[in-house]
Amino acid sequence: MLWNEVPVDGPGEALGLPGSPREHPIRHGADILVKTGKTVVTFSGGLDSTTLLYYLLDKGYEVLALSVDYGQRHRVELDHAARIIEPLGLRHEIADLTSIANLLGGSSQTDDSVEVPLGHYAAETMKQTVVPNRNMILLSTATAWAIREKAGSVAYAAHAGDHAIYPDCRNEFAEALGGAIALADWHEVELLRPFLDKTKEDIARLAGELGVPLELTWSCYQGGRRHCGACGTCIERREAFLLAKLSDPTEYDSLAPALRRGEDGVFVIDWKETIEGGEMPPGRRVGAGDPA
Repeated sequence: MLWNEVPVDGPGEALGLPGSPREHPIRHGADILVKTGKTVVTFSGGLDSTTLLYYLLDKGYEVLALSVDYGQRHRVELDHAARIIEPLGLRHEIADLTSIANLLGGSSQTDDSVEVPLGHYAAETMKQTVVPNRNMILLSTATAWAIREKAGSVAYAAHAGDHAIYPDCRNEFAEALGGAIALADWHEVELLRPFLDKTKEDIARLAGELGVPLELTWSCYQGGRRHCGACGTCIERREAFLLAKLSDPTEYDSLAPALRRGEDGVFVIDWKETIEGGEMPPGRRVGAGDPA
């Protein structure tokens, strides 16, 4: 039996949850009640969404995986998503939304004229990576598939570290969208977001516990042949592995900057030294140039 072949006798029974979902308000967390054990996961092939997929499988859900091609610079993530799904035997669809890519300009991820900012996510420039309304588009597409498949829920891997930069990862957004999703059809679908209060470190640690194939996941926004090791999502990935005390199997660009952890526990990027311990070429320091 494949992981997604989970017999479901009644609402929530695959999760060991009693009662009817209509008796409870929509809420986030792993204890959310759903109509069936089937869910559609928005799946990019990244660390967060892959861990979410494995987490839901571990909880007994029948998982359908939805990836979306919206013209993103880092389209290589879709190849990684397919490689992760293949040995699991799950249903995996890649929705082609490239025709709307011109409507999503102004972001470094959809507009070649906008550079991918380097450094920590805390930097103001990281807002350049925001794709207009991305999560609503992805979750709306996932909801349509969930309705067709009579799935009880859709799930996405927004986490605590996303909130400051991405408005469509905020709790207020998810609460509002969850309400709209529940009203979108006579077949009610709920929004799962069990990582909302989790940090990237928490997710990395959970990935290690669940046996997620970390070497297959893709995070980098540059979309090169290997992770650049310098963009916001690469820095966040590197820090998460270090904090979770996990071996990082990721292949980074040899000119990615070194990370130093201060006495206060905060990581600082050393733009004068490479990840391999060598001296950073002057033209590549302080985020200068394209690291990929």
